[in-house]
Amino acid sequence: MNIEHVKLFIRVAACHNISLAGKEMGLSAAVASSHINKLEESLGVRLIHRTTRKVSLTEDGVAFLPHAQEVISSVDIACASVGSRKLSPTGKLRITAPASFGRMHLIPALHDFMSLYPDLTVDIRLSDSIVDLVEGGFDVAIRNAALNDSSLIARKIAADTRQVCASPDYLAKHGTPKTPQDLLNHQCIDLMGFDTWTFNTSEGEQQIKIKYFLRADNGEAIRDAAIYGLGLTICSKWCAYKAIEKGQLIPVLTDTPLVSNTSIWAVYPSSHLLAPKVRVFIDYLKAHFGEVPYWEI
Repeated sequence: MNIEHVKLFIRVAACHNISLAGKEMGLSAAVASSHINKLEESLGVRLIHRTTRKVSLTEDGVAFLPHAQEVISSVDIACASVGSRKLSPTGKLRITAPASFGRMHLIPALHDFMSLYPDLTVDIRLSDSIVDLVEGGFDVAIRNAALNDSSLIARKIAADTRQVCASPDYLAKHGTPKTPQDLLNHQCIDLMGFDTWTFNTSEGEQQIKIKYFLRADNGEAIRDAAIYGLGLTICSKWCAYKAIEKGQLIPVLTDTPLVSNTSIWAVYPSSHLLAPKVRVFIDYLKAHFGEVPYWEI
């Protein structure tokens, strides 16, 4: 039984498409189909029902899948146990990350990382949607949202402080809010899903359900909308720090900071032993951003 054929079968089971699974592993559709055929021949059973549009597992395929996953997990652990002896990790590192953070901070950080580990290839997907790591075949995800899946492990990479900002033009025209309650009389820009802003006041936490003037689903978009004077918004410092340095945005309500427990996390599937390529990537990011990342200074 060929281990690469088993890995391909697991990916086919996840995405229900032989061509797509093959492409993720650097194989043509014809070669991927041939590998599945060879795996079925070696086992003496049919694992997959094939149609013109998609594939599905047979009863034998369903029964074989958890054992296949266990075999590959054991192989990965065995390789990881000796991986630290290699001069450099090898193979493909598949990463998923939020679009804005990925463009602004992760892509620039990859230059030195890939110079340090030239035998690694990096496959990165930038998306603001929460991607299923296992189904998507990703090694690690960079996230700034809470971890809801208990089967995953999260390691903090950097701080993610958030603050309310507006442009000088907006504040000159509409005035500067002095208390969180004042926000009810202002134009606010909402990041999708964050229409309740919680502040730490001298009287305890205060929640303000804003009446948004504009809503968007991307951090850079709401930052830019604030720069253009469209209203007040919440920005992560990693997204807004350059605009603040240039005077394009001004933080407000600094005496009543936002209540936020967000951070930048590296998230990966639970395993007895972390693969060397993932370990060096996470260690590199922690060192790159440091205890106090440059956007927090």
